[in-house]
Amino acid sequence: MYFLGIDIGSSSVKVSLLEAATGKTVASAFSPAQEMKISSPKPGWAEQDPEMWWLELKNALNKLSATDDKLTAENLKLIASIGISYQMHGLVLVDKNQKVLRPAIIWCDSRAVEIGKKAFKELGEKYCINHYYNSPGNFTASKAAWVKQNEPDIFEQTDKILLPGDYIAMRLTGEARTTVSGLSEGIFWDFKSKTVAKKLLEHYSISENLLADRVPTFGFQGAVTKDIAEELGLKEGTPVTYRVGDQPNNAFSLNVLNPGEVAVTAGTSGVVYAVTEKIKPDKKSRVNTFVHVNNSYEPLAMSNERLRIKKSKIENRKSKIRNGILLCVNGTGILNSWLRKNSGNLSYEAMNELAAEVAIGSEGLIFLPFGNGAERILENKQIGASMHGLNLLIHHQGHQFRAAQEGIVFALKYGMEILETMVNENPKSKIVRAGNANMFLSPVFCEAFANTNNAVVELYNTDGAAGAARGAGLGIGYFKNEKEAFVGLEKIKTIEPEPEKQLQYQAAYEKWKNILKKEM
Repeated sequence: MYFLGIDIGSSSVKVSLLEAATGKTVASAFSPAQEMKISSPKPGWAEQDPEMWWLELKNALNKLSATDDKLTAENLKLIASIGISYQMHGLVLVDKNQKVLRPAIIWCDSRAVEIGKKAFKELGEKYCINHYYNSPGNFTASKAAWVKQNEPDIFEQTDKILLPGDYIAMRLTGEARTTVSGLSEGIFWDFKSKTVAKKLLEHYSISENLLADRVPTFGFQGAVTKDIAEELGLKEGTPVTYRVGDQPNNAFSLNVLNPGEVAVTAGTSGVVYAVTEKIKPDKKSRVNTFVHVNNSYEPLAMSNERLRIKKSKIENRKSKIRNGILLCVNGTGILNSWLRKNSGNLSYEAMNELAAEVAIGSEGLIFLPFGNGAERILENKQIGASMHGLNLLIHHQGHQFRAAQEGIVFALKYGMEILETMVNENPKSKIVRAGNANMFLSPVFCEAFANTNNAVVELYNTDGAAGAARGAGLGIGYFKNEKEAFVGLEKIKTIEPEPEKQLQYQAAYEKWKNILKKEM
């Protein structure tokens, strides 16, 4: 028996096959080999065709059995359930025939910033923070309002407003559905009344009927249809039993579920995600709060009779508040990728080696990494990416690579200083968990993160697709609790701060922050 995890990113689509008995990933694949295209018809815009996600999902599944000689196409027939992780805050509009009406407006698109600011002011900043824990900002609801205002013919055809993961689940099952966690990430959820954000929807003149029906994060969300099973090589009726945005899922994949625990990811964007029980929202909405995967968590909904799982096999759990505080830096891995493309396509390993040859502080070269849309930690400003202090006599590629990695770490540190004022359950010793992937493959990045933040960094053998597969196993009830679900998760490396280096990184960070203040 296996569980399939699907991770719909903005760079690629990843899939992982988790063996139920061992809790280990037996195969994984991703597609395309190079990054998926992000279209930018106008400055600050970022769009992708949802059909591209679907095609790359098919390609990744086709590659899956080729990753291991022991696997065959028949293994896909043994998948017991499917979990989905996806890029957050995107907007997909579909008509009554479930056809996409326009390209998806994805997470790093900045066109709705002013619409969100206006709503924040007109609804009342205090009201928004108390009810939504966020400004409407540049999130999905504001993006939908932008379409309504600027493309009314398209909006009039809209039957459902979906997030990227909702779209993929709809393609698999034929059912347009969403989750409370998903609604919260789009600012469609009112935390105080525990209902959809009716007042914001009324402000935007968006009908509540355009939101999809809700299903639990863990539990039955639909079953793979006959036609799709044949198209993808899956078994008809395979249930989808887990769905959540990529950052809550990244935290879940690292077993970050309790107050005070922290997860970090550094892919296309960089994110620090802290779980909390008590909320003190940021009044400027620079760091944002969303519903975590195990908020008021019940492994299965009462309506999940189709899964035929006896309640006696599932532990009874009390409702509990678990929210995730998320700080995001848009320009993270995408900056590293940009440098690579403009440096003769060196390998990332070679870039890391050159960066490691340069001293802490990059001999005065400073990189601000904010070149991928409006940055929430900068109050949705777009100041662009920039280098400062370039000395043509001493600086070379290695300095650029190191300054970029340090700049990304410093941007995350800047955000963490805001986050730490919001989290009441700070652990006595600061430990952060991350997957051994993306920028955490760089020794320079790991060292800089640990020492700048005075944090112990633990790296694990997991990623978003593997986490989604574990979620699928928990959602179908095969795993009765988190302890069972995380058998097979292994810590493979620990990076601890060093006092002497901490002082050097702190000095470099202060110089970086002074440059940022001048640019803002």
